Amino acid sequence: MNRHPVPGQQLMFEAKLENWAEGMDYCAVPVPEKITRALGTKGPVLVMAQVNDSEPFKVSAFPIGGGRHYIRIKASVRKATKTKEGDRVQLKITVLDRANVTIPSDLLAALRREGVSDAFLSLTPGKKNFAIRRIEEAAKAETRLKRIHEVVETAKRQISERDR
Repeated sequence: MNRHPVPGQQLMFEAKLENWAEGMDYCAVPVPEKITRALGTKGPVLVMAQVNDSEPFKVSAFPIGGGRHYIRIKASVRKATKTKEGDRVQLKITVLDRANVTIPSDLLAALRREGVSDAFLSLTPGKKNFAIRRIEEAAKAETRLKRIHEVVETAKRQISERDR
């Protein structure tokens, strides 16, 4: 199981929505072993997911060890699908190409302003995708700006570590 996931690959499964963090509204579903085998990796996999008939959303199937993955289901998706911890849900996932990263214009402008766009582009596709997804998921403008600032600072650290 060391091949790479195939972008565009579509898979479906049912799973029970589990509380993933005690005392927090953080739910996830376990990815069945046969789906993990079909993905062909023990690492994280960027996917476009749908819960029941929700709007598609970008998320990573994250590894938890032993060749197993989970997929986090955001509160907004659970609210839209009227699902809660303990409910069985149907997931449709489509594997995305991690290398195909679209940088939001406000992030790109901030990176260019600070002269660190090349440093950001040198990050691994997974790190770039994670950073962009956090920015795009921000509910408030202030949160989005804060996260853009964090990404710019990460890019600056990338340069200082490279220059050591």
